[in-house]
Amino acid sequence: MKLSIERGTLLKALAQAQSVVERRNTIPILANVLIEAEGAQVSFRATDLDIEVVDRADAMVERAGATTVSAIMLHEIVRKLPDGALVNLSEDGASGRLTITAGRSTFSLATLPKEDFPVMASSEYATNFSAPAADLRRLFDKAKFAISTEETRYYLNGVYLHVSTSEDGPVLRAVATDGHRLARIDAALPGGAEAMPGVIVPRKTVNELRKLLDDDEAKIAVSVSETKIRFATPAITLTSKVIDGTFPDYTRVIPQHNTRRLEVDASEFARAVDRVATVSSERSRAVKLSLDEDRLVLSVNAPDSGAAEEELAVAYGDERLEIGFNAKYLLEIASQVDRENAVFLFNSSGDPTLMREGNDTSAVYVVMPMRV
Repeated sequence: MKLSIERGTLLKALAQAQSVVERRNTIPILANVLIEAEGAQVSFRATDLDIEVVDRADAMVERAGATTVSAIMLHEIVRKLPDGALVNLSEDGASGRLTITAGRSTFSLATLPKEDFPVMASSEYATNFSAPAADLRRLFDKAKFAISTEETRYYLNGVYLHVSTSEDGPVLRAVATDGHRLARIDAALPGGAEAMPGVIVPRKTVNELRKLLDDDEAKIAVSVSETKIRFATPAITLTSKVIDGTFPDYTRVIPQHNTRRLEVDASEFARAVDRVATVSSERSRAVKLSLDEDRLVLSVNAPDSGAAEEELAVAYGDERLEIGFNAKYLLEIASQVDRENAVFLFNSSGDPTLMREGNDTSAVYVVMPMRV
């Protein structure tokens, strides 16, 4: 194998591949990236056996071939090369080494046989459709903060992507919850996705996928089976196993009859919560909301560290209410609001609270209260 490639192009392709690789590996080949050069293209494939990413880039291929080399080491070398450098990669097979040259720099890295590299079996995908990158980014970005980190409830360690029905008809829906807060985000249902099986996309996949979704104009080809999901652009293909479990019936925890309505400037509210939470105890992070007519008082009383209070002018016309929340949960939910105003719907101080952006029901959040 022998090829030349521009440093920036190589770095971009390697960045996605090396981020999939686990830092601590008991299987040496999993620390490597599979480099395959043919025609006028080179591809970089990395896997942790649950996720596989293939990144393709244009290159001047002098001699076709394939090899595997440490993904993190190669990425570090290329990252430290000067901008605009032309990088030459060559491997003759006999030496078992990959030689990297750029300008006056030469590196030689140990390789492992390409035959040992595990390639994820391609499954039969029941559903294939394409969706705008902006829609997918919104679905996953707004839901992922609520993914559970509790390993025992593994079926909550991801985003539940499925087809559902809203007031406006069928939608592609993403849901995440950790039992304390819940996010439910809807997007227009792409053509061809109607029969998609509901799948739980793991947290790591959601984070890796974000790198594919930066281009608002891009269309992402999505393929879904009962056990795998694949996202593809012309340059990158990300394939992932889905979580083998049943996502709970989230509709039961979304309150339907919360009538006490608070409307508040979202960024002003987030800043005020952040300020008063400064004195809250690290363990509970409790903030009390006291609501009266067109007035909200945020307060914290932590015997060990102090007290804080801040008043906001809001739109509220129902009876007086005092309710407590974990400040971290309030801040995370408030930070999802793209519009100016956030609307909170309460029932009582012991019931779940609903939050949405103005009158938009395509993004709905639920947060459980706490005693303060």
